[in-house]
Amino acid sequence: MSKFLVNSRKSLVPYTPGEQPRGMQYIKLNTNESPFAPSKKAQAEAKKAVKRLELYPDPTCRELTEKIAKSIGVDFENVLVTNGSDEILQFCFAAFCDSQNPPVFADITYGFYSVFADLYNLTPTVIPLNADFSLPVDKFAYTKGTLFIANPNAPTGLAVSLSDIEKILLQDPERIVVIDEAYIDFGGQSAVSLIPKCDNLIVTQTFSKSRSMAGARLGFGTANKELIADLNTIKYSTNPYNINRMTMAAGIGVMNDEKYTAKNCKEIIAIREFTKQKLKQLGWQMTDSVSNFLFIKHPTFSGQSVYNHLKKRGILVRYFDKDKLRDYVRVTVGTRLQMQTLIRALEELK
Repeated sequence: MSKFLVNSRKSLVPYTPGEQPRGMQYIKLNTNESPFAPSKKAQAEAKKAVKRLELYPDPTCRELTEKIAKSIGVDFENVLVTNGSDEILQFCFAAFCDSQNPPVFADITYGFYSVFADLYNLTPTVIPLNADFSLPVDKFAYTKGTLFIANPNAPTGLAVSLSDIEKILLQDPERIVVIDEAYIDFGGQSAVSLIPKCDNLIVTQTFSKSRSMAGARLGFGTANKELIADLNTIKYSTNPYNINRMTMAAGIGVMNDEKYTAKNCKEIIAIREFTKQKLKQLGWQMTDSVSNFLFIKHPTFSGQSVYNHLKKRGILVRYFDKDKLRDYVRVTVGTRLQMQTLIRALEELK
């Protein structure tokens, strides 16, 4: 830390990404990436875009935005494309949170929420999850502030029902509710259908998981056109050209190949359920994840010992050294072969 960093930023605790392996070749099951390559149509579109990198990209992302809007059943004015879903979440903190509207989120959820709260000098309201890691719906429904709910949640993988989300939205229509659907394509029920009846709803999604584009950094938010206009004000006040040409082109390619995305999601779900069954037979306990990862623990072994054991065998998983989480590791669903290798490694634990 330099002497020039302003006092209001000296206490920031930045988000900690999953470790990126160097040197040794690992089976990488720690950052919830897709085990499948991007669509060939995405690759082809990105390759064509290289030839025009001397020009700024379209700041409105019109073609991509239109394709996303059509896919999810909303209008162009209801979508804002961003640099990953992290950017749309940051826009929401900037636009809809202040001392009168503090951010509200669970104690165990996506780590960036607390980082954004610190960045904007906000004091969040943090609501503990239930003992089984489920969301305390009534507490969220009756809490003032701007709500951020990851659905399915991370790192637990648990989903909130659409009826419960609607209950939270309708309890206080004067309060913004942001539903972060990074993992929605693996078994959850999207809240996008509630947008026409709930003016206080913002839904965010990403291309990083189901669409195999974590390295491209592409996401979007959808809401009524007035809220999207508010978020565009933040965008155009910070980074109008937030999506580069190659990413935008790759995104268009992905949207032109939705059968490929659906096929990959179906395969990941099948591998997830196969892995659940095998691990339960070995005595492992886990949440009922509907995401592209598993949140597992063993009655005999600590989460850290499991993490260390797997790393020595060339498998990276995510361990969280925090209260309530230390018994668990989070395991990304990889290919069937990768998960079979994981199972064999866990069988060796003693």
